[in-house]
Amino acid sequence: MINVTKTFLPPLDEYQAIVSRAWETGWITNRGVLVQELEAKLKTYLGVKHIIATTNGTLPIQIAIKALALKGEIITTPFSYVATTSSIVWEACTPVFVDIHPEYLTIDDTKIEAAITPNTSAILATHVFGNPCHIEAIEAIAKKHHLKVIYDAAHCFGVSYKGQSVFNFGDVSTCSFHATKVFHTGEGGTMITNNSKLHETLFHHHNFGHDGSEAFHGIGINAKMSELQAAMGLAVLPYFDEIIRNRKAIVDQYNEGLKETNLKMLKIRTHTDWNYCYFPVIFKTEAVLIKVKEALEAQKVFTRRYFYPSLDTLPYIDVSDNKCQVSRAIASTVLCLPLYVGLNEEAIQMIINTIKKNL
Repeated sequence: MINVTKTFLPPLDEYQAIVSRAWETGWITNRGVLVQELEAKLKTYLGVKHIIATTNGTLPIQIAIKALALKGEIITTPFSYVATTSSIVWEACTPVFVDIHPEYLTIDDTKIEAAITPNTSAILATHVFGNPCHIEAIEAIAKKHHLKVIYDAAHCFGVSYKGQSVFNFGDVSTCSFHATKVFHTGEGGTMITNNSKLHETLFHHHNFGHDGSEAFHGIGINAKMSELQAAMGLAVLPYFDEIIRNRKAIVDQYNEGLKETNLKMLKIRTHTDWNYCYFPVIFKTEAVLIKVKEALEAQKVFTRRYFYPSLDTLPYIDVSDNKCQVSRAIASTVLCLPLYVGLNEEAIQMIINTIKKNL
C-alpha cells in the first residue's frame, strides 16, 4: 500500500537517547530543556528572530489573531486547510475570501484591495504547498491600509524567499510540525515574529497568560510543546537536508514522467527555494480526477484531494455574494500524489504509468 505521505522517523535509538534526558530530569512539559533547545536550534537553522514551539499548528493561528487584537473582518484565502478559516471564525472574526491565482494557487494579491472595508483588520494568507504568496504586494497593501498580516506557513519549513526564510515576513508566521510535514515533532507547530514586543504577547498567550507562577499578564491558553514532541524534533532536524534531497529526486521523477501530459503543475514563485513538500497535479475536469484516483486506488495507491473543498463552501460560511470561482475550480480538480522519503523509483513509475493510462 502506498499512501499519499509517510512519516519520516529517525533511528529509534537516537530518539530514545534524546528523550531519556527528559526521563532523567522528570521534566516532561512546561517548557523543559528539550523545548528550549529545539527553539534555539530552529532559530539558528531558519535565521529568524523569535520562535515559540507549540503543541500543534492550529493554535498559533488562533493565538496570533488574539495577540494582534484583531476584530471584524480578516481577508483570507479559500484555498487552504480548514484551520485557516476555522481559526478566524473561532476567534469571533469574519473571514472575507479573496480568490486565488490560477498558477501559484496563493491568494490573488490583485484582488485584495477590492475586498478591504472599514471593518477589515488583517490579511491572513497561506503559502500554498510551500509556495510563497506575492509577499511584497501583500506587505504594501497592508502598510497602505494599516492592516496586520499573518501568514499560514504550515507547509513552509525550510522554504526561503529572496535569500531569507519565508517565516521572516508578516507580523506573525505560523507553521505546522505535524507528522505529515517535511519537518515534524509528531504533532506540533510554531509561531514566528520579528517584533520583540509581539513575541512577549504571543509567549504569554501560549502559556495561560502566566507572569511567573502566581500572576498573570492577561488571558491565555495552553499551547505549550511537550518534551516528548521536542525530542522528536531534535532527532529529525539533523536529517532535514537529506529529507529535502530525497523528496526533490521524487519530484524530479514525477515532473519528467508527466511532462508530456495535459496535467497542470504548481508554478513556484520566482526567487523561491522550495522544500518539495507536496506534489499537486491539476486535471482538466473533476471526472478525470476521479477516474485517475480510482485507478490508483485499485493499485493500492492512495492520493489526496488537497485542498478540497474550497473553504468558501464551508457550511458555517456565508459567501453567497462572493464566490471564489478559481478556487472552486482548482479544488475540484487538484490531486496530491504520494511523496515521502523511501518512495522508490519503481513505485513512482507505476503511479506515472497509471495516471497516463487513465487521462
